[in-house]
Amino acid sequence: QVQLVESGGGLVQAGGSLRLSCAASGRTFRSYGMGWFRQAPGKEREFVAAIRGSDFRTYYQDSVKGRFTISRDSAKNTVYLQMNSLKPEDTAVYYCAAGAGTPNEYGYDYWGQGTQVTVSS
Repeated sequence: QVQLVESGGGLVQAGGSLRLSCAASGRTFRSYGMGWFRQAPGKEREFVAAIRGSDFRTYYQDSVKGRFTISRDSAKNTVYLQMNSLKPEDTAVYYCAAGAGTPNEYGYDYWGQGTQVTVSS
């Protein structure tokens, strides 16, 4: 069993930055790939970024490439999402997930409760 707790969301102006954190419980963290997904009001949940557990290969949605960076600290059982040059369209609830570490959300077994990110124009 893995429990995930996100933090770091908030309100930021367009062009600003935020760093989301996802703290994972359990000794098996290193074996899991990790992903970030988001869901905006009235829209389906979508993939944002992921990092595999085996080789730390990363994946990004095209709209966040060059602006967002996913990373993980195995010693702290934590995965991060550094978000720079934020845009109003990045506004959403951001979810952390543990599983395959690839863009397909059906490959994830555990999900956090989400953290709100709001970008004002």
